[in-house]
Amino acid sequence: MKLLAIDPGNIQSAYVLMDEDYRPLEFGKVDNDAIFQQIAYHKLRTEATVAIEMIASYGMPVGREVFDTCVWIGRFSQIAIANGLPVEYVYRADVKLNLCGSSRAKDGNVRQALIDRFAQHDMKNGKGVKANPDWFYGFKADVWAAYAVGTTYLDARREV
Repeated sequence: MKLLAIDPGNIQSAYVLMDEDYRPLEFGKVDNDAIFQQIAYHKLRTEATVAIEMIASYGMPVGREVFDTCVWIGRFSQIAIANGLPVEYVYRADVKLNLCGSSRAKDGNVRQALIDRFAQHDMKNGKGVKANPDWFYGFKADVWAAYAVGTTYLDARREV
């Protein structure tokens, strides 16, 4: 089984294609159209699930960017379902609870929890160097959030 985990944005989104052993196979932050095309035409057709971070309302006013992101969540979901791929939604609060044990955790706490769990030798940033790469070699920016979505989805699946 493969999992495509997505941290959606209004213009660009981060993604991680990972296997059921949590190993990142492919990742990046690209234009939303590129992820749409990846879902539509990618080799995901072999037992794959799409996990997308879902937006939740916390009672505060939001801007146009949030609504544009919601539209992209819907587009990603629609093309995945049209191609026979199951879609699951993961909320940020669930990611924080799963990885950090607290819904008050910040992005840095989530990143450190991932490093503590998966890094093998570079316990500072989990990346290593080109000559000696670690688990997260090449990760940057929102790719961490996409990986956290995928990890939370897989963890929940294993608990069932």
